Amino acid sequence: MKQLVAFDLDGTLALSKQPLQPDMGEALADLLGVAHVAVISGGDWPQFDKQVASRLPERADRTRLWLMPTTGTKLYTFTQGGGWSPVYAELFTDEQKRKILDAFDASLEATGFVPEQTWGERIEDRGSQITFSALGQQAPLEAKEHWDPDFAKRKVIQADLRQRLPGLSINMGGATSIDITQEGVDKAYGLKKLRDASGIPLDAMMFIGDAIFPGGNDYPAFTLGLDTVRVRDPQETISVISAIVACQK
Repeated sequence: MKQLVAFDLDGTLALSKQPLQPDMGEALADLLGVAHVAVISGGDWPQFDKQVASRLPERADRTRLWLMPTTGTKLYTFTQGGGWSPVYAELFTDEQKRKILDAFDASLEATGFVPEQTWGERIEDRGSQITFSALGQQAPLEAKEHWDPDFAKRKVIQADLRQRLPGLSINMGGATSIDITQEGVDKAYGLKKLRDASGIPLDAMMFIGDAIFPGGNDYPAFTLGLDTVRVRDPQETISVISAIVACQK
């Protein structure tokens, strides 16, 4: 029996940057009745609040929910007083942020990346993570799904950035994003931070995500040795949750 089930967010619990659907909220509420639940993804807290925290049914036991924005470099928990509070946040310095932003400008120019159309800002400062969204933060889902399905475009930019920013982690996330964090930060790092904060050992956790393959941003959970389940989409995730709840009761 697992004490905690951890999830990726976009592509696993919800479509990219979209809120949980009601049936997913109900499924997570069922799961929270039998286990702790964690969500770890590259988005910042406002995105987590919009997609997850505000979409759960009233019956959900939020005190067993661990929300981990920016690949686990931040952690939020629900307090008895009835609100979400940060447990920690590992932030970049102003000098680090400047170097990263300059590197993005130079890399995009060097690789010749010019999107045909963008929607909103392409580079977002998330405090503990700088995120590049190729088509902009507000790009429609259909455009995002068709832009780089095989990761090929982002791999070119990623390789160039790694030359410019040694000592930092540069990983692909979501459908169009590249996330830059402190060196060594990935979902394995975040899950180890969760172990320390929760007191739940890694062998009592499992991880569910849509990108559990070499190069995928969920793959570090597999390399960490956790039991993992790769899903195709949120509907398959609901089926997996239902099976877990049935086994845990």
